[in-house]
Amino acid sequence: MPQDVTFDLPLDSPGSRVDPTEAAGALARLFVERVKGSTDEYRGCQSAARQRLDALGSPNFSTTLRVDGALHLARPAFLPPDEEGHARLRRLNTSLDMIEAAFPQVGNDVEVCRLTCAMLEGAWRSRALAPPREQERTTACSCPLCRRLPTPPARTLDDYRWRQSAGRPLRVKTWPYRRELDSVLTGGWSWTRQMNDLERDLGHRHRFEDDILVFHEYKRVIETIDTTRLTQHVEGRLAENFSTNSARALVSGLFSAHKRSVDEYWLRQHHAGNVTLPQSNPLDQSTYSVLQMLDCLFWHVAPDSELWQEENLASLLLCRAIDDMADVRADALTGEISNFWLADMPTHTKALYAACAIAIVKYGCMPEAHTPMWNTWLMTTTIVWMGLTGRHALWFDGITQGLPPAEACPLCDLQPNSCSGILTHGTDLTIAPRPTVPELSTRAAELSARCRAEFPRTWSLLDTELHAFEAIHGPWYGNVDSAWEILRRTYMAAVEASAAAASTDRARQVQQDAGAVGSEMFHTLHDPRTGREDTALLAYMFGAAHPHFLWNATGYRPTGVTGDWLDG
Repeated sequence: MPQDVTFDLPLDSPGSRVDPTEAAGALARLFVERVKGSTDEYRGCQSAARQRLDALGSPNFSTTLRVDGALHLARPAFLPPDEEGHARLRRLNTSLDMIEAAFPQVGNDVEVCRLTCAMLEGAWRSRALAPPREQERTTACSCPLCRRLPTPPARTLDDYRWRQSAGRPLRVKTWPYRRELDSVLTGGWSWTRQMNDLERDLGHRHRFEDDILVFHEYKRVIETIDTTRLTQHVEGRLAENFSTNSARALVSGLFSAHKRSVDEYWLRQHHAGNVTLPQSNPLDQSTYSVLQMLDCLFWHVAPDSELWQEENLASLLLCRAIDDMADVRADALTGEISNFWLADMPTHTKALYAACAIAIVKYGCMPEAHTPMWNTWLMTTTIVWMGLTGRHALWFDGITQGLPPAEACPLCDLQPNSCSGILTHGTDLTIAPRPTVPELSTRAAELSARCRAEFPRTWSLLDTELHAFEAIHGPWYGNVDSAWEILRRTYMAAVEASAAAASTDRARQVQQDAGAVGSEMFHTLHDPRTGREDTALLAYMFGAAHPHFLWNATGYRPTGVTGDWLDG
């Protein structure tokens, strides 16, 4: 039966006058109150994984690095919004109140959106008007991570003309319904849900089309969202065919529209000379972490019973950190405020979060990682999606001349870790000699043989990584033909480019062909027989294997707020 939807709202919702500093604190408290601790089932799976790795050889030594829980750290104070900001918040709250009145099931999402947007308004105004903070003093950090920080190449806006969120159109259709959805971006959405749904079918595989169409509609009308249109949408389509995810899509669409509006407002002020935006912002480790949640809670929605599980929230945060590694340079040029790597936090903290991203990619390659929760393929599919859209940070940005040494490398020796306490009680990263299998399985050995025939110079590197991958993953039963076609045009091509003379053009060729092979081969990852095997292997090679294409992105430093808006 259709739901009866009525609206009787004040013209000025009281939420539009919330103090941004108070909003940031309330947002952190909301997450602290709702986060659910690790379950016995999850701890049991982690213990089984650890025992399996230990059986391959006990480490002779180990180093532990502590990562503090972000929600319990001190948060900065923000200036209140200006009148334009208050007006934006009034419009937002009017729409949010309508959605919550019609669909109380998404009350938490509405509150997260309300508080996040209030915090953003204050953060932008503080960035523009508050006295500049004292710049971080560069001090030599003796930890094994900071000793490995790379020196990145200089980049300009022209280096990002390729950047398209949707990726290339898919050569083999996985989503044949609408042209604008026929891409690796939206194909990736359905792919992640399919990966999760194979054992525990929650029906998301057959409902994603409606959900993402709602979100795309809001992206298309991002400049023209108004109360009348929203009311018609809520009273009509959603009231008749309701799903919680569809209502969440409305909230996320409003957040996207508001965030775009406030970003562009302050950049216009900067370009007009009314304010000067510094190359820093007031977002610290805690506020960055909660800021990322709204996008992720919709795009990677878990069942309601697991939505606030700490392992789920850790995956959401770190998949966003990985994405920010790729986007930081473009975001520096466009002035994007939410970007993690522009946040006002110590270099060591950034290095820890980057290491967490690598550790959780490794964890996602383990079979034990996928039993206790539905939304467990997120990190592995995220990094593979980035690699096959050409968005991977290092298909071009990290291809510098010469490979870093692999001996005693702390990044190679990062142990798999779910990083479940990264928001709450913190987590410990362990660096210890990584286990390897004595012999490769039949299909992995065939990959190694193909590499030896085509890339004899760098064959030993891939062979070593395959031995380490099978220690984490177990014997690999993937599709040799499609996996090798992808690897040779992405990972191996980038390794070869690193070993050759430095060349921006050659690096760009690798990046562009990565997007091409993604459009050609992405459909193979949907194969229920081999798709998970191939995804795990690609995730390891793209996110954890030497020469650390993710890690090299951490050395970036912004140089200027300028340029035009880029898609994404």
